[in-house]
Amino acid sequence: ICLRLHRHVFACPRASHLGRWPLGLAADRMKAQARALLRLAAVLFCVARGAWALWRHQKDWSAAQRAQAVNRWANDMLRALGVTLQVHGQPGSGPLFWVANHIAWLDILAVHAVRHCRFVAKSEVHHWPMIGRMAAEAGTLFIERASRRDALRVVHDMAAALHSGDTVAVFPEGTTSTGETVLPFHANLLEAAIVTGAPVQPILIRYLNEAGHMAKHVRFVGEDTLAGSVWRVLMASATCVCLDFLEPQHAQGKDRRSWAVDLRQSMLDRMQ
Repeated sequence: ICLRLHRHVFACPRASHLGRWPLGLAADRMKAQARALLRLAAVLFCVARGAWALWRHQKDWSAAQRAQAVNRWANDMLRALGVTLQVHGQPGSGPLFWVANHIAWLDILAVHAVRHCRFVAKSEVHHWPMIGRMAAEAGTLFIERASRRDALRVVHDMAAALHSGDTVAVFPEGTTSTGETVLPFHANLLEAAIVTGAPVQPILIRYLNEAGHMAKHVRFVGEDTLAGSVWRVLMASATCVCLDFLEPQHAQGKDRRSWAVDLRQSMLDRMQ
């Protein structure tokens, strides 16, 4: 990621090319580049500090201390990235199952900045240098999405976490979207909420720019690269992530597929 960010940094116009840019646009771009570099330094410091804290306290932190550390680190990361957080509605308390729409890598930081939870993430994340280790220590449950047997294992682990009073969180769309709608939900993991009787609380995630419009620079879809998405956020003059916590729902006899449809519809209704 750092090597790819390096390419984005040095993609800025050189002095010999500035004449091709209107003076005001060139000055604005150079200002954005400088802002991005300062933010990048702050982000790298936060990541290093988080990794150091993990190494130092991995054996002596209680579950509550670990949750507080993750929450504090996520808030620090958002500040370093220049992202502000707005929360609407009331986050429920565990045992609780959160379902959220998925727009970008920032979603996980934003949710953890409200309260620590146990995310379900693709197994590849577990093997990412440093980030995978930090995700595991934060209580992430990893799933091999192509394996139906592994999905059953993760449902069992999620049910155990809910029985322990934890909050678990999933992105049931299974991929990222532009944020203009909510994609159809995959229903399999909802089985954990059904077998434990835990309520499910939908979270609608939206990103706004400084003008209060949908922030397209945050998107991480299609051919977007992680480095490119990170760099656009660092370059942006302002980014706001809005988390809208809807009313928790109980299954009330519904099967997981029909419940998934209802949960998605409640989020679509809130988008109107």
